[in-house]
Amino acid sequence: MIHPRDMRAGKITVEAPGKVNLFLEVLEKRADGYHGVRSLMAHISMCDILALEKTPGRIELEVRTSGIPVSGQTRLAKNRDNLVMKAALALRAETGCRSGAKMRLEKHIPIAAGLGGGSADAAATLRGLNELWQTGLSIEDLCGIAGRLGSDVPAMVCGGVVTLEGMGERVRPVAVNYGRKPTKWHIVVVNPGFGVSTKDICTRYTSALTSKRGQYKRIVSAVANWDMEAAALELFNSLEPTVFSKYPLLSMIADGLRAAGARGVLLCGSGASVFALASSGPHARAIASNIGRTMGPWLWTRVAEVLPDGVTVAHGPLEARV
Repeated sequence: MIHPRDMRAGKITVEAPGKVNLFLEVLEKRADGYHGVRSLMAHISMCDILALEKTPGRIELEVRTSGIPVSGQTRLAKNRDNLVMKAALALRAETGCRSGAKMRLEKHIPIAAGLGGGSADAAATLRGLNELWQTGLSIEDLCGIAGRLGSDVPAMVCGGVVTLEGMGERVRPVAVNYGRKPTKWHIVVVNPGFGVSTKDICTRYTSALTSKRGQYKRIVSAVANWDMEAAALELFNSLEPTVFSKYPLLSMIADGLRAAGARGVLLCGSGASVFALASSGPHARAIASNIGRTMGPWLWTRVAEVLPDGVTVAHGPLEARV
């Protein structure tokens, strides 16, 4: 979500919400040597905050962390290696814009946690600078740039609940029909305090674990009908066995969340976070309290909500040009 502060003064603030994958299936290798995926991704209320100020020409980035685990292996990328800086430079190169920006990123999403923080920050940069610099690009145009930054970034540009296929470049927003159901899904996110390398997990991944026949369609339908109980039965992540094998603690956290009464539990992306679906806000807080008592207060635990509505509106499938 973009919050105008004072556009005449050339300043805006952008929220960069994280994500959870309710379904993540790694498919067979493609001809180019990469694995294809199909996934159902939902944005969550856990957000990084990006403040942007228009300047004459130079692009600068300042990064601050706020209460998140940052171990030696999950240090923040600096300057041109940071996805925020890469997104800003890519947008300027694409549009020929000569403006610059002072960017201040406040990190509230753990790093290398499977919550899409870096991709969310890149997407927020594209959306925010598109407004600040008045470059006038469409969502499709922004997705084209996003696809060159990372496989999750196009979905982050769309926001809300989306399906991803291919290498993440085929993004389709999921229209949610609330009916009379509660409009909020509550989740508990638990992080062990260290990060997991997606590249390492994908290198180790040899599992033939596949989803049940029709499972992907069932969970997409369940989310479209905003049926949390039905969706909880179809949660799937084919990377779980590989990650849990290397990091048994994450498997223990998942078991602890189930024992605490979660409706469904799943590894977030390639880790290191694990999330649990809860039936209500009080239920989610009770699960978080229970996991803290049984496994220790050192775990990073947060209660959040699923965000079904997109940050921007998109119609039909979006193709990110790579």
